[in-house]
Amino acid sequence: MRKHMHRPLRGGWVGCIELTEAEGIAMIEIKRVDALAGFQPSDIAAVLVGGFAEDFAYFSKDQETLARAFAHMIIPERFYVALVDGVPAAIASLTEADQECFTPDRSEFQRHLGTWHGLISYFIVRTQFLGAFKGARPGLAEIGFVTTAPQYQGRGVATELMKHLLALPFDEFVLRDIKDTNVAALSLYRKLGFSESDSRPARFAKRAGFSRYVSMNRKAA
Repeated sequence: MRKHMHRPLRGGWVGCIELTEAEGIAMIEIKRVDALAGFQPSDIAAVLVGGFAEDFAYFSKDQETLARAFAHMIIPERFYVALVDGVPAAIASLTEADQECFTPDRSEFQRHLGTWHGLISYFIVRTQFLGAFKGARPGLAEIGFVTTAPQYQGRGVATELMKHLLALPFDEFVLRDIKDTNVAALSLYRKLGFSESDSRPARFAKRAGFSRYVSMNRKAA
């Protein structure tokens, strides 16, 4: 699906704050998650599981339960959040070299999802959510888990979040494993200067409902 500390991301603990007027919403403010006042991992996890509800349905169809199960593993300094009037609306991870954005704990999955289902879910996360890009190196940033809470979709929030990330001081950006049926995301990334760099077939494509995963890259301007 996509994807420990290699070094702090450039720019220190606080990313640049960008205020943008957008149609239909008052204000978008973008911050790195560890810079949020009163940060609650469950708030970020709620956006993650809400945006990927269909993909994460195996883990649990109860989004509140799943948010509690996922909250513990989020590494705040690896995620950026777009706030709409102070409310988390969209998120994305950003990692460099061998960094990870999650630190899953088996006992936490079992506590929230049950002994056996929690164990299986833990191993799925370990194998599918972790692991650096094969060409990972200092200076190359991987953007992942880009998603918007359902109530804010279609309002330009993810676009502003992506623009903010692409302004950070890296020489190349990559996106991995985007479903070929995710036309909206692929269109957005192309508009932002990304081009397809690789693809791989989806397993059990007919049942999965899509044919391949697409990866993209963009050189810094």
